[in-house]
Amino acid sequence: MIEINKEIAIELARSEFWKTMSVKDLALFQLEVKKLCMPFSVFHKAIEEALNRPVWTHEMGLNWEGLKEELLGKRPKPTMEEIINLIPEDKRVIMEVRL
Repeated sequence: MIEINKEIAIELARSEFWKTMSVKDLALFQLEVKKLCMPFSVFHKAIEEALNRPVWTHEMGLNWEGLKEELLGKRPKPTMEEIINLIPEDKRVIMEVRL
């Protein structure tokens, strides 16, 4: 994990450096840098495109290394059960909506 200070993260974000990167490189860059260096929506979209699956926001907070390993091909895509199980049991509220 690369540590940078807040000022450098803001400077990087203002430069819009990510606009020239592939989605995989963009996602990997942000997974390696401790501070967010781009709008969250840009990072979220890139990681979903790079992994070719929905990425839930709680995964980004609770499974950072797992996402990086998946992106590098070191780990298979998680099942929905594994994604749900990242949330502590006492914090889970699951709702099924049928249309």
